[in-house]
Amino acid sequence: MTQNYTLNDLVRLVYHETSAGREKEIREEMAFDFELAEEYEMLKKAVRELPKVTFSPSRKSIDSILDYSRNTAMAV
Repeated sequence: MTQNYTLNDLVRLVYHETSAGREKEIREEMAFDFELAEEYEMLKKAVRELPKVTFSPSRKSIDSILDYSRNTAMAV
């Protein structure tokens, strides 16, 4: 029986967010479904080409958040 997999299924597979059983099912299906395999490869390539950027908040932003938390914390 052929299962229809969505783009979301492939994205989860690319980011290793599927169960082992689901991953096995999708990989088995890709062995027979060229379009599915091609779509998966295109997604993997796109992920590799994404810039490897990390974001860090400024010290001022962190201090503002901590100040707000202290000022609005409920007394215990």
